[in-house]
Amino acid sequence: MSTNILSSLKPIVSLAKRRGFIYPGSELYGGFANTYSYGPYGSALKNTLRSLWWKTFVEKRADIVGLDGPILLHPRAWQASGHLEGFNDALIDCKACKSRFRADHLIEQATKNSAEGKTLEEMTQIIQESISCPVCGKKEFTEARHFNLMFQTQMSKTKDSAETKAYLRPETAQAIFLDYKNVVDTTRVKIPFGIAQIGKAFRNEITPGNFIFRTVEFEQMEIEYFIKEDAWETTFSDWMEDMLLWCKTIGLSEKRLAIKEHDAKELSHYSKKTVDITYQFPFGVGELYGLAYRGDFDLSSHQTHAKEKLQYRDPKTGEVFLPHVIEPTFGLDRTLLALLCDSYEEERLENGETRVVLHFKPHIAPVHAAIFPLMKKEPLVNAAKKLFHSMQSVCRVEYDETGAIGKRYRRQDELGTPYCITIDFDSLEDQTVTVRERDSMKQERIPMNKLPSHIKALISSEGSDLHSL
Repeated sequence: MSTNILSSLKPIVSLAKRRGFIYPGSELYGGFANTYSYGPYGSALKNTLRSLWWKTFVEKRADIVGLDGPILLHPRAWQASGHLEGFNDALIDCKACKSRFRADHLIEQATKNSAEGKTLEEMTQIIQESISCPVCGKKEFTEARHFNLMFQTQMSKTKDSAETKAYLRPETAQAIFLDYKNVVDTTRVKIPFGIAQIGKAFRNEITPGNFIFRTVEFEQMEIEYFIKEDAWETTFSDWMEDMLLWCKTIGLSEKRLAIKEHDAKELSHYSKKTVDITYQFPFGVGELYGLAYRGDFDLSSHQTHAKEKLQYRDPKTGEVFLPHVIEPTFGLDRTLLALLCDSYEEERLENGETRVVLHFKPHIAPVHAAIFPLMKKEPLVNAAKKLFHSMQSVCRVEYDETGAIGKRYRRQDELGTPYCITIDFDSLEDQTVTVRERDSMKQERIPMNKLPSHIKALISSEGSDLHSL
């Protein structure tokens, strides 16, 4: 299979809307910047990834349990976590055209040098002395200033209450830390163990963009893994292996993946070590997943601010200690974008035509198999619909009887459907069907009574890597 290196995201964005993967948010009202709806096939792909991740990292592991925490947490939780004081980006405005930029991004794009670790004053000086506005070309900038990324809202409490102010969570982790003690007290978990959560997070990004790569609303699949301090290096290494295996399992190309460790200046306020798994997107290298060693920062901070003991008592030794934490974080939206980019190909056929194909691994595809009657004739339609209903319990299947068979194949290629099954007049006689494989476009006749087990085996074999996690 040839690899098509995309020069931009335009083909992906076009396909995503045309085929019902992703729509611009609030398009009826002219759009709402950096918000998106996942259409029928995008939501199916997203649900598949969610379910596969949960099955892989929670249901198939005895050391991890699940949680579904709230989006709104007590305001004091964000004070304890350091987000109220430290969750900021450097913001700078062009006085001429009123465009707004992240100061560090502006410097990095203009100079090709990192702005990590620079103070607000240093960034202001660089920008005001040597950088032009990318929008209007003028050199008239404000001073750089801190901008907190958390969305603020109001709770319906009395006017005098100090807790009317609330925040949409900028990460899912804190709900896990707040309920860590409840999990320990109500289940049989023992150190080392993890608590997993999938959920929405919200960040008031200064410069979101690149389609669904950076949006104000996004979904995280995250684990807080509680350990003894002396086990952190081994545990960190094990989690990195599991995360890379997950990338392989869902079909991401190893050639586009890389590992990048943060230097001391890049570390978040809670992190003692962070490593990113990056992906070569069409617009450049971007963070896909992150693995952080948070130490005991979070539990220690919440223990201090809430004045509640969060120590863990070892049931065998009686030792009492505050656990340390390894945090593997997976961005669901970025995973979906990476899969679209990785699987997309514009393939030139022998007849000179070009077909667009999404080369999803079969177990990931939003539709596993599509069933067609060769023509819209009643005997063929009836037989195809009967087969469609019988296959619904086997895999994700779609029925289509509209248009020429070649156009139906092309539509399914663009959806990434690995197998197309056609019922023709011979099928009515010999009870066989034609199965066409997406990537090779080769066709074979399969007895109808063996079709369910045949398709199920093809799909199941693609997920075999999961069992080694």
